[in-house]
Amino acid sequence: MDKNNRDEFLRSIALKYGREMKTTPDPIPEWVVNYPRTRLTEVSRTDLLSNYIEYCKTVGIDIQVTKPENLARTVVELSASFTDGKIILNDDKRLHDAGITQSLINHFGQEQIWVWDANKGRANLAFAATANIGIVHAECGLTESGSIVLESSPLYGRSVSLLPKYTVVVVKASTVLPRMHQYAIQIDERAKKGERTPSVINVISGPSSTADIELIKVVGVHGPVGISYVIVDDEGSCSQFLN
Repeated sequence: MDKNNRDEFLRSIALKYGREMKTTPDPIPEWVVNYPRTRLTEVSRTDLLSNYIEYCKTVGIDIQVTKPENLARTVVELSASFTDGKIILNDDKRLHDAGITQSLINHFGQEQIWVWDANKGRANLAFAATANIGIVHAECGLTESGSIVLESSPLYGRSVSLLPKYTVVVVKASTVLPRMHQYAIQIDERAKKGERTPSVINVISGPSSTADIELIKVVGVHGPVGISYVIVDDEGSCSQFLN
């Protein structure tokens, strides 16, 4: 739709509402309370991480805390405790650089490990559907809801965290934020710098569950039946939780 047609279209709608066509947005009203901006921002990093870990545990998320140098070993040991079956992970430089990809191949064998490849199309989905574990790296964690944030990329498959029976998420402690407001600010700043922001952002807060039938809780209704966060203590703020 070109500008002339667009303006005529909008003018027609405004006329039906009995008002002039607006060409500038209304000013953003002042916030009534500042809670969304300040919630959990007053606590120390140590307390923030402690709150994050404790809340995650209350919603059924398994938590492993490890040092950066032990990250690959922790992920391998955690994966081995779940199953000896197939494992799929994103083609994520952060996972590769941490030695996770190669360590998994060394332990389980090349035929059991699949790295997401956009060029292989639906073959990725076929493997993910039969995999027991999906491994992803989070962009950040959100303390208030015990969530992790995953951003879309051709190198990252959404199926990696959705189709396998278990999901393992690597989260750097330094990226844990108070709540969604702080992450939205980061996205806005990236956009202002001209960075192309992700087309899809997934916020995951533990395994799905329901108690609709006879108030009996069932976990893993849509997606994995179990989720583990491997929190990397890259800033020394959660050393008391180290495994």
